[in-house]
Amino acid sequence: MMAMDTMVAEGPRSPEAKLGLRVEDLWDVMEPQLSPTEKLNACFESIPVSAFPMAPSNKELEIKSDATLAEAVKVLARHNILSAPVVNVDAPEDASWLDRYIGIIEFAGIAVWILHQSEPTTPTSPSTPNTPTSASAIAAKANGLTFALELENLGLGSAATTSGNFFEDLISSEPYKNTKVCDISGTFRWAPFLALERSNSFLTMLLLLSKYKMKSVPVVDLGADRIDNIITQSAVIHMLAECAGLQWFESWGTKSLSEVGLPLVTPDQIIKVYEDEPVLQAFKLMRKKRIGGVPVMDRDQGKAVGNISLRDVQFLLTAPEIYHDYRSITVKDFVTAVRSYLEKNKDANPMSSELVTCKIDCTIKDLIKLLDDEKIHRVYVVDDDGNLQGLITLRDIISRLVHEPRGYFGDFFDGVLPLPLDCRV
Repeated sequence: MMAMDTMVAEGPRSPEAKLGLRVEDLWDVMEPQLSPTEKLNACFESIPVSAFPMAPSNKELEIKSDATLAEAVKVLARHNILSAPVVNVDAPEDASWLDRYIGIIEFAGIAVWILHQSEPTTPTSPSTPNTPTSASAIAAKANGLTFALELENLGLGSAATTSGNFFEDLISSEPYKNTKVCDISGTFRWAPFLALERSNSFLTMLLLLSKYKMKSVPVVDLGADRIDNIITQSAVIHMLAECAGLQWFESWGTKSLSEVGLPLVTPDQIIKVYEDEPVLQAFKLMRKKRIGGVPVMDRDQGKAVGNISLRDVQFLLTAPEIYHDYRSITVKDFVTAVRSYLEKNKDANPMSSELVTCKIDCTIKDLIKLLDDEKIHRVYVVDDDGNLQGLITLRDIISRLVHEPRGYFGDFFDGVLPLPLDCRV
């Protein structure tokens, strides 16, 4: 892997690079006795999140709470994004932002909810035949019927026997077409809704995306009582990639993975799936283990040959016809079908099926460039023979950039953490 040039490029700078220069200016005036980590903490604490560049796809894109799951999927797919804020259609015109929004809905959240409904229901007692199980209670609330039983009727009772036309039947089914976003609001995101104000610091945002495992952080404009921006882990990594060559970045980015304590996930901790396993079982495994992706293994060679992530489940909902001829859908079938689909549909969201790797002597800077160039969320660390040695995610990298000072958040999480019992993502 070629190291990036440490010279700062001439010419117009991106908004992210300008932000990096702002950190650079702060870095230069920090107390000399501070360690590099303490300097970075202090720099990021001095910059408000309002300074973070807004992604074009974030502008004015909201999903109404009375939209159906089918409509939400179409909106996300059409705009080539993975999540969007949900606005409460019943909120009054002068509602505060807290009443205006009910959360953030994601492709993964919709998929996880569907997978949860598909799990076997617990037999009910003969004396209470109409008592819904926990898995079907949400669906009953949504439609006045048990979505789980509907899915079983479609053939999702066993992941191993799910036929290729199942998802065509699913997206044309009444439960899928009629269930509204607001009906699953308690299952896909924080409750109550967690967001930052424009005046909150970069350090707060970075800690939420890393230590506190948020996938994205909404930023609220209190004056307008609406979401002004949504900052994702990927956006932060892109910002860091644009800062190559700056002194503060080089002091951290030129370190090797092992020098900053990466990878955090060791070989024996990596959850794997095999090519011949049912793809639905792979997605259920990710939901059960609360992970975003898994390596795909060749059973004969014992080597990793690909990757599949929870966000790839979108292709089961947006292009179900591509599996029509399969008697059952294995991980290999799924990857093959989606790759063929993407070759014909260049504007679709990319799939993260390729196995992207690095070596343990890779630098943080090179790893960030790799993640940003490939637009992926995870990289596998391998040895010279291609054996898995660890896993590094975007969250892991951000966690190595800053640390949480003692008592930093105070009562910030009161009423928000822990996650609600029925939260699935």
